[in-house]
Amino acid sequence: MAKVPTREEAYALLTEYNKSDSLIKHALTVEAVMRHFAELFGEDPEKWGIIGLVHDLDYEMYPEEHCKKTQEILTEKNWPEDYIRAIVSHGWKLCTDVEPVEKMEKVLYATDELTGLIAATALMRPSKSILDTTVKSVKKKWKQKSFAAGVNREVIEEGVQMLGMELEQVMAETLTAMQKVADNIGLRGMHD
Repeated sequence: MAKVPTREEAYALLTEYNKSDSLIKHALTVEAVMRHFAELFGEDPEKWGIIGLVHDLDYEMYPEEHCKKTQEILTEKNWPEDYIRAIVSHGWKLCTDVEPVEKMEKVLYATDELTGLIAATALMRPSKSILDTTVKSVKKKWKQKSFAAGVNREVIEEGVQMLGMELEQVMAETLTAMQKVADNIGLRGMHD
């Protein structure tokens, strides 16, 4: 029987496989965003948060086997199948053929890359803070294809469509979630 992981177990696993500060901050960011959307949709924030926290578990040590290695690790640790499937699905069309079908999978797919764009936008502000970053400023940076060029905008658009939401709405909710954890993700900047 699969064992539902606790947040502590998930975090310990994350830090066992990831030493990079930026990857750990990204994991904490996606965790916060997943929790926020779970609350928005009346779902389980603990479950969604854990999935967000470990979604890039294998990325630092096994970039060539992204998602596939996570699947192996979590299967070995007897994690529930739906957790594993959700995590693997965020690599759809990029490194896996597992399509996001559940709402939590679609949220992860839509927001993972978006958090990178929002963080980069915040760091460009004079305050270097997410707290005074606006949806308007994120949208402006979205249109500049050269800005945060590594952010896959097509994936974000596709994920947003899957959710049946507007891009601006997903940006606003993602930004709100990130503002809640500004300190944890190093984006408080020069805000008091």
